Amino acid sequence: MGLDNIAAKPHERLSAHLATELNQVNALIAERMASKHAPRIPEVTAHLVEAGGKRLRPMLTLATARLCGYAGPYHVHLAATVEFIHTATLLHDDVVDESGQRRGRPTANLLWDNKSSVLVGDYLLSRSFQLMVETGSLQVLDILANASATIAEGEVLQLTAAQDLATSEEIYLQVVRGKTAALFAAACEVGGVIADASDDQIKALHTYGDAMGISFQIVDDLLDLTGGDAIGKNIGDDFRERKLTLPFIKAIAKADDEEHAFWVRTIEKGKQADGDLEHALALLGKHDALTDTRQIALDWAGKAKVALSVLPDDPIRKMLVDIADYVVARIN
Repeated sequence: MGLDNIAAKPHERLSAHLATELNQVNALIAERMASKHAPRIPEVTAHLVEAGGKRLRPMLTLATARLCGYAGPYHVHLAATVEFIHTATLLHDDVVDESGQRRGRPTANLLWDNKSSVLVGDYLLSRSFQLMVETGSLQVLDILANASATIAEGEVLQLTAAQDLATSEEIYLQVVRGKTAALFAAACEVGGVIADASDDQIKALHTYGDAMGISFQIVDDLLDLTGGDAIGKNIGDDFRERKLTLPFIKAIAKADDEEHAFWVRTIEKGKQADGDLEHALALLGKHDALTDTRQIALDWAGKAKVALSVLPDDPIRKMLVDIADYVVARIN
């Protein structure tokens, strides 16, 4: 999801540090995405799983478990669980958004069809729950089941809020917490739970994941407007799809009557013409919407870093701090 194109890559350092466990996660994913009766399932899943994603969410599960002193083996199951939930949501998202591109490649719904994407996504969610149960932890099951429900709720909320100019920053944050931050938070939290960490440490891991997930999504929304190549999309896709992300919400809040009429036409009514994207970008610049949005992303990254202070002093903790910085550094 766009952790590219910058010289220093802390997620790659973390990946190297966790190489053995990540290989185990990849092997488990390959084993569990197999299907005796429906060969399309591994075909569709492999297209997305092998598309060059950074495995950031499963890495967070492995890292937080290790940081809290866990020796295994169930952090590998949980990391695969998190990746399956993430992959399922991507398959469903691309159908909902009618997307043609993901990570710079054609989407599964474009290569196969919407039915295959939805049903394979359902299969992966079912697989993820099988993996959760194998850990034998009801607390883990509770956290990841809640996260799955929150993700779905966030996506439905986005459907109703996306083209409504009355959408506030508070509602945007609720959407982001649902569709992105919930899984980051759960990925971090279950690492602490499986390691029998203290309640304070588990809470801190949840706070770190939540804050970093919010920062991550805000930055992705900025990259959509400033550097689409970094996330394998075209600049302005959110505008074309009439998604009210934070920069638009900020500009609309400051709009005069003429500008408000422009946003009604392009976002609410979807009547877009040549030059509208350029005009929208000019309005974002006029009202400092991109700068203000970046500052909010920085603030959330700061909250993520502060949360880690109660965790053991360890190279992994330093890498998690660096990743929180790096998420925002993508927009420099």
